[in-house]
Amino acid sequence: MNNVRTTTLSRRRLAAGLGGAVAGTLAGCLGDETSGAASIESGDGDSTDGGTDGDRDAVDAGTTVGMIYALGGLDDRSFNDAANRGIQRARLDHDVAFANEEPTSVPEFETTQADLSASDDPDYDLVCCIGFLQADALSTVAGEYPDQRYAIVDSVVDRDNVASYVFREHEGSFQAGHLAGVVTSRDLSVGAGSTRPDERTVGYVGGVESDLVRKFEAGYRAGVDHAAADVSIRSTYLGDFDDPEGGYDAAAEMYEAGADVVYHAAGGSGLGVFQAAQEYGRYAIGVDSDQSRSNPRYADVILASMVKRVGTAVYDAAERTIDGDLDTGSTTALGLAEDGVALVYGTSLGPVIPDEVRAAIAESGERIVAGDLSVPSDPEEVGQ
Repeated sequence: MNNVRTTTLSRRRLAAGLGGAVAGTLAGCLGDETSGAASIESGDGDSTDGGTDGDRDAVDAGTTVGMIYALGGLDDRSFNDAANRGIQRARLDHDVAFANEEPTSVPEFETTQADLSASDDPDYDLVCCIGFLQADALSTVAGEYPDQRYAIVDSVVDRDNVASYVFREHEGSFQAGHLAGVVTSRDLSVGAGSTRPDERTVGYVGGVESDLVRKFEAGYRAGVDHAAADVSIRSTYLGDFDDPEGGYDAAAEMYEAGADVVYHAAGGSGLGVFQAAQEYGRYAIGVDSDQSRSNPRYADVILASMVKRVGTAVYDAAERTIDGDLDTGSTTALGLAEDGVALVYGTSLGPVIPDEVRAAIAESGERIVAGDLSVPSDPEEVGQ
């Protein structure tokens, strides 16, 4: 059985995993790597061409990781890119070689996982599966390849050869909701947006409705209620993580209905939320990465982002594979206390958010870490 353990990653691993998240560039935009024909990246340069003898020598000599990304693929400026920054950092620090796979449908996950597991050229030391939608497939494949080591980020797979990494997204989302609730209750005009405090309305846009994505909504709703109980919350799910048009339409409807702030947990679909915020002169809160950095054109409406240290989890799994101590058969849970999730203020708007607002958000975070403030993980539990 998987043993859930709350862990604090070593300073070395945490700092390395965060290094790529702080960088303003997207090291993970590897446009020429496609599913089924993955190139190998090695530590001797930035080339994505895996056909040279130098690259092959690096693959043969060191640790090799197969990266299988969530639907939507790389260049989502969010979840997948955060994972890619983690493996890029492992490449820079440890000469880890890796191949990127970007399935485009759920059935492809099992096929891709099995292909990498069966491969002997290269022989993957670790297959890293990004996203909860891979869990069912991995449960099957890991049982068929008991000698292969796997890591899954954002879900739990109960296999002795799988290391599972999960996050307490509801804790970070609480802070996002707290910020939204405070902002909509104030007369605020910074950047390209402004509020209508007489409306006192905020919104939430989710991608695929699932227990995981509902955790974001639960924490957000609880945070809004903590800030001001009389704030209205509008929410919807798109059924897709790669639908910017749908994200735009959903957010536009909320802004038209009076929302001052919309928080999204919708992957690449969230780009549409930012577009709508800019067009309507309102605000948005990003997710997974600091989206004011990865999407600087929208920095003037992104108040903050609820970041998940996805890259830290990937880096930790790769480094532990190198060290021979990957904790398979167990689950590592990362929340506010472990800096696995955090509310990061936007690069443009963060400096102009009033000090008393920032202090209130900091205080609620401290209470969550101390155990004095309990955050529900199901929207139905909010207010109970």
